[in-house]
Amino acid sequence: MEMASTSNGSSMMWFFRDKGFDDKSIHEMFKKCKRLEEMQKERASENWDYLNSIGIQERKLPNLISKCPKIITLGVDEKLVPMVECLATLATKRTEVASAIAKFPHILSHSVEEKLCPLLAFFQALGVPEKQLGRIILQNPRIISYSINTKLTEIVNFLAALGLNKEGIIGKVLVKHPYLMGYSVERRLRPTSEFLKSVGLSEQNLQTAVINFPEVLCRDVNKVLLPNFTYLKSCGFEDRQIVGLVAGYPPILVKSVRNSLEPKIKFLVDVMGRRIDEAVAYPSFFQHSLKKRLELRHKVLTQKKIDCSLSEMLECNQKKFWLKYGSSLV
Repeated sequence: MEMASTSNGSSMMWFFRDKGFDDKSIHEMFKKCKRLEEMQKERASENWDYLNSIGIQERKLPNLISKCPKIITLGVDEKLVPMVECLATLATKRTEVASAIAKFPHILSHSVEEKLCPLLAFFQALGVPEKQLGRIILQNPRIISYSINTKLTEIVNFLAALGLNKEGIIGKVLVKHPYLMGYSVERRLRPTSEFLKSVGLSEQNLQTAVINFPEVLCRDVNKVLLPNFTYLKSCGFEDRQIVGLVAGYPPILVKSVRNSLEPKIKFLVDVMGRRIDEAVAYPSFFQHSLKKRLELRHKVLTQKKIDCSLSEMLECNQKKFWLKYGSSLV
């Protein structure tokens, strides 16, 4: 029996080398998955070919299998096909299943009945429409490895405690940003929510921010939110004005200062000759592209000698702007 195992192990070594793996990667995989020593080359080839057939490119397979060597040992008909077919029913595009597996190959090692089905039922109970279940699972396939009873329920309870307990609201938040479920409540989500409250956001402001831009909860306070808040203060915004900016456009606390906030504020003040108060009245100013919208529209208005508010300048689409101000520069 031991000799057969050794023989199979040697055969698998040659199989992996033939597929482009280096010896270091092969040894690491054998450490991760002892079952490889008992695997037969023919079974491994069958799994390899199946993964390739569902849309995973040959060149990406070595990296995928290095992450989760167990999937090369699983039965195609018993394990791989049921999961892939179930995921396919959730997808809107054929490529989504292969993309999800490439992100988190371990999803194939989980059971449809024991893990995926209870997970889908959990999200449906939160009001996630059936057509949107796929977005959650396929965008963040790692979710299948999370415990429903501990991790996921803790996050749902946290969101409910923020006041997002109206029917279907939590489901909408999770659909909008499935990666939120990968964060720790105590190490990330709660400290971020407490920071947002500490700078003056009301309970309603915080709820609106999380519903419209749940990513804001996932950012590190000291690395992202506090530096952005400090920068806005250095520009002359008062605390209450920053609260208004965050309430109106939550991404302002997570946008790059160097690449987004600073160039736009300089353009607003130095080029457009406007006060920063105008951005407070129209926080969505920070949403618009500097090159594609702000500079072009400012050029049109300057040429036409037209004076208007930021909202009048930016809220309409290109066609309406052209009809209103009559220029082909837009």
